[in-house]
Amino acid sequence: MSLKPYIRTIPDYPKKGIMFRDITTLIKDPVGFRITVDQLAERYKGMKIDKVAGIEARGFLLGAPLAYLLGVGFVPIRKKGKLPAATIGHDYQLEYGMDRVEIHIDAIEKGEKVLLVDDLIATGGTAEAAATLISEVGGDIIECAFVIDLPDLGGSEKLKKLGYKVFSLCAFEGE
Repeated sequence: MSLKPYIRTIPDYPKKGIMFRDITTLIKDPVGFRITVDQLAERYKGMKIDKVAGIEARGFLLGAPLAYLLGVGFVPIRKKGKLPAATIGHDYQLEYGMDRVEIHIDAIEKGEKVLLVDDLIATGGTAEAAATLISEVGGDIIECAFVIDLPDLGGSEKLKKLGYKVFSLCAFEGE
């Protein structure tokens, strides 16, 4: 079943020329939200996964219920300064400046199989930073999963060139 009808498009947000893909309409709908999490769970239920890592903030909304259904732990990847224990971080380039994501140094054991989850892959900067952190703490990324891929922005190809498998439930090409 296509998720596109559940996803709202907001033209010219946050700036002119951007078509913002909003998943709040998807997750507010009990059918749309269930279909999303169930489709992801179906894809990964037979794989050996030890942890699901979700990128702040919408990756939490998808990653936590997915981890629950898979019977594995959930690891939050947060913006700078939000985690209370010892962390490592990775800086990445934004369109206008830099940002940083962090993970607890004890969140993932060496050799654990990790599924990285977020709502959307655009340019891939945040996902690349998150994947780098998972690798730095010893995790082995099974796949990077997204609800939405914006392939024209090159993020999924960027991750693939770095050796990561990438999966998305839907794509908005040329839009």
